[in-house]
Amino acid sequence: MRYDLTDLRVFLAVAEEQNLSRGAARCYLSPSSVSLRLKGLEDAIGVPLLRRRSRGVELTQAGTVMLEHVHRCLAQLEQMHADLLPFAQGIKGRITLFANNNAISSHLPADLARFFARQPAVRITLEERPSAEIVAAVVAGRADLGVVAVDQPHPELRYLPYREDELVLLVPLSSPLSAHDFCDFSACLSEPFVSLQSGMALHTFLVNHAIALGAKLDVRVQVSGYRAIAQLVASGAGVGIVPRSALEATDVQHLAILTLKEPWAMRHLQICLREQTFSSAFVVQLIDTLCELHPISLGKVCTTPAAP
Repeated sequence: MRYDLTDLRVFLAVAEEQNLSRGAARCYLSPSSVSLRLKGLEDAIGVPLLRRRSRGVELTQAGTVMLEHVHRCLAQLEQMHADLLPFAQGIKGRITLFANNNAISSHLPADLARFFARQPAVRITLEERPSAEIVAAVVAGRADLGVVAVDQPHPELRYLPYREDELVLLVPLSSPLSAHDFCDFSACLSEPFVSLQSGMALHTFLVNHAIALGAKLDVRVQVSGYRAIAQLVASGAGVGIVPRSALEATDVQHLAILTLKEPWAMRHLQICLREQTFSSAFVVQLIDTLCELHPISLGKVCTTPAAP
């Protein structure tokens, strides 16, 4: 195919302007030069892309298909330039880190701040995903590291202990449950729940445990974050279950926090990665930073199952 990116940009400009002269002006080219480029493009493709009309041009059926591809091609090119720009500006490395909501809401902000203070030339792409999706992404190589809470370790990954956390029950002070320090999960299922949105890992986890007890979660309202759960519980909208680490002092002034008497209430967050990921010095330095509060040996594999 004998055409280049300039030909594609010319075609895009003329197609969007629906006029050869306006398209030429947009590309800072003469109409005759644009006309020659379009003819050469059509010859290379082998089909007409534009129909000349008295007041402009219109796309042929093939031209419509071509326009869709040109949009995607140029968008991907711009994305490539955007991704490479940090390296041209002195960025030394990039790490893709997937983590669950609990880790992002509670632990990772401070840990990543310490890492950036030591490695300002490294960039991290951080994405929030459910633990099951994180494990799949790390196995497939779409993520360098994952922070997860899983039932069973994946045999192709290594797991390193990251943080211990606990799921607690939030109840409004007006509820009879607020007089207790502990509560069975079954005892609160008669209450309306303030929950995370459907599809989020914690919501699915609690729904499944309710089903296992032959009950269902009576979800009165769904929100996107833990702080909103605490605020709605304090207002009397219902009860909620959140990680203890996600609570702030201002969130708990008008509600009671009860310990759940369930073994699954303890959450063991772990870092998961592929063996070959250790070849990246920046990834190893990030792991060292994440595990500073709980030093570990990178030669030891953690296979203790963790709560969802």
